[in-house]
Amino acid sequence: MAKNSGKNSPKHEHCSFCGRGRDSVKVLFQGADGSNICNDCIEMGYKSLESSELTSKQEKRGAKSSSFKAEDILKPQQIHDFLDSYVVGQNSAKRSIAVAVYNHYKRLVAADSAGDDVELDKSNIVLVGPTGTGKTLIARTIARLLGVPFTIVDATVLTQAGYVGEDVESILSRLYQASGYDVEATERGIIFIDEIDKIARKGDNPSITRDVSGEGVQQALLKILEGTVVNVAPEGGRKHPEQKFVQINTKNILFICGGAFDGIERRIAQRLGSNAIGYGKVNVAQFDRKNTLKYIQPQDIKGYGLIPELVGRLPVITYLEPLSRQVLRSILTEPKNAIIRQYNRLFEMDGIELTFEEQALDYIVDKAIEFNLGARGLRSICEAIMKDLMFEAPSADIKSFTITKQYAEQKLEQSDSTLLK
Repeated sequence: MAKNSGKNSPKHEHCSFCGRGRDSVKVLFQGADGSNICNDCIEMGYKSLESSELTSKQEKRGAKSSSFKAEDILKPQQIHDFLDSYVVGQNSAKRSIAVAVYNHYKRLVAADSAGDDVELDKSNIVLVGPTGTGKTLIARTIARLLGVPFTIVDATVLTQAGYVGEDVESILSRLYQASGYDVEATERGIIFIDEIDKIARKGDNPSITRDVSGEGVQQALLKILEGTVVNVAPEGGRKHPEQKFVQINTKNILFICGGAFDGIERRIAQRLGSNAIGYGKVNVAQFDRKNTLKYIQPQDIKGYGLIPELVGRLPVITYLEPLSRQVLRSILTEPKNAIIRQYNRLFEMDGIELTFEEQALDYIVDKAIEFNLGARGLRSICEAIMKDLMFEAPSADIKSFTITKQYAEQKLEQSDSTLLK
């Protein structure tokens, strides 16, 4: 029997790709045929595959976005009808959103048309309404319908560049990621900025000190809303010198902003009171005090704390009406994503038929009005009522259950949710 020459001994093993010996690498993997590969070569191969897959996705996205045609545009009425399936009421806001999205599509078609000497400006929107009236729901519902990238960001986490928090450019990183890392598709997208009122400056006068989460953020948003080329970190996060950036032009990105603007009704009422006589007077007899937001004007938002330059870049202002008892009752049962339908589906998956008495539904609505939390209050109350049943029913041998008013009252009284009063 021949002696081992030693060339295949552990001491002389080396990577078949880079040639480095076992002593020069962390890990050396050996195949069935005697070939070897080190951990560094495996990592390089993985990065090459990842880069190839990303390029393939970008090519597919680019082909899809470049095939955008005028005949594919959804008409405002079609967009409005789709919103009706998920959002109850709020007709004024839904019409404004439908028109804005429709015009956004037309701007994209016009941008692709050669020889068109008329440049269409974008109409960024502000949605003003109390909490729980459906601002974010409208945005999420629109996201289901659109054929362009869409993302929802929260203004409360944004800070002026160089401070703890997220830079304003991070909202473009979110849209870039939603587009599948395709720059062309990103530049055609729509961004919903929620809680825009939380970056209002503290007073009506310009700040003489650093307002890094208020006026500083507003200043940083100006160019992005109007249209400029921005260096964006593909993976988001803080910027640093060694990071790679992609350039995104925000000229054709539509911005929709939403905020509760708590207390702005008092400013509107003061303005209307001062205009009760003289030029531009308001008919006090016809003034709807239950829905003051319908009279909102740009100067009201400016007085709340948004700088004039930012208000000028948000030309379309619409409002969401306070939810009436009838609307809250409809929200429980009518939309495709109705709360009661969701509970019925959850129990159906356990083989249990769940029903709600009409009096129980009316009781839930009454409590939601009492808590004054809008549509979100409906969900909180239902969760408090259903908690024990959702815990016990899957293990119990029951085929059906009916939620009565008496059962709802009993469970709500036992729940900690009564602290919301």
